[in-house]
Amino acid sequence: MQVMTGSAESGRAGPEATGDGPAMTGLRVVLGEDDVLLREGLASLLERSGFEVAGQAGDGPHLLALAREAVPKLVVTDIRMPPTHSTEGLEAARVIRQELPGTAILVLSAYAEVEHALELLANGRGIGYLLKSRVTDVDEFLDTLRRIAEGGSVVDPALVQELVTVRRRDDPLDALSAREREVLALMAEGRSNAGIARRLWVTEGTVEKHVRAILTKLNLPEADDDHRRVLAVITFLEAH
Repeated sequence: MQVMTGSAESGRAGPEATGDGPAMTGLRVVLGEDDVLLREGLASLLERSGFEVAGQAGDGPHLLALAREAVPKLVVTDIRMPPTHSTEGLEAARVIRQELPGTAILVLSAYAEVEHALELLANGRGIGYLLKSRVTDVDEFLDTLRRIAEGGSVVDPALVQELVTVRRRDDPLDALSAREREVLALMAEGRSNAGIARRLWVTEGTVEKHVRAILTKLNLPEADDDHRRVLAVITFLEAH
């Protein structure tokens, strides 16, 4: 995905942030972030954009308690939070997904941590992994939240690039052409066929042909198209 206007480090965004962004009226969200300025800035942005911020937490146990109480549609959390600043947010997200499978989760991270990202994405739909430093476009960020809340999977392009760079033997993607790999990488970023077409300067019909070829070459069985896309992205990530 492309990333947001305003600084992720300060959490600030101008009044124009909600101008043309997607309407998210009433979507209940719980935030987990120990950086108070970032957390408050994000909460302010979401509230101005029509979200219902049901609670804010600065550590994993508090985040888990809030999620259990509020049963939000979406949880946005940092991976590293007190007391050890290791994987408290990820651990809380794992429990939330087990106890509240209908709650979507977006993890924000300061680093492209491949192992953590793969573990998170393996938990199914309604999952996102985004680097804080890449969050620079508010409208795109809000659209990402909408897609994740609706069951989509979104991966930060920096992580995708790292996975593409580190190649392994017996790569199941070897059967794909260079263009098909490019299309799959954009699918992994959470882009729709129309979004991929705009990025590659081709028609949407051409992208659809590439997507069908990718799904066929990866031996993904006929099923719901969205589910097959998620499986293709997981195959892409696990192959690197």
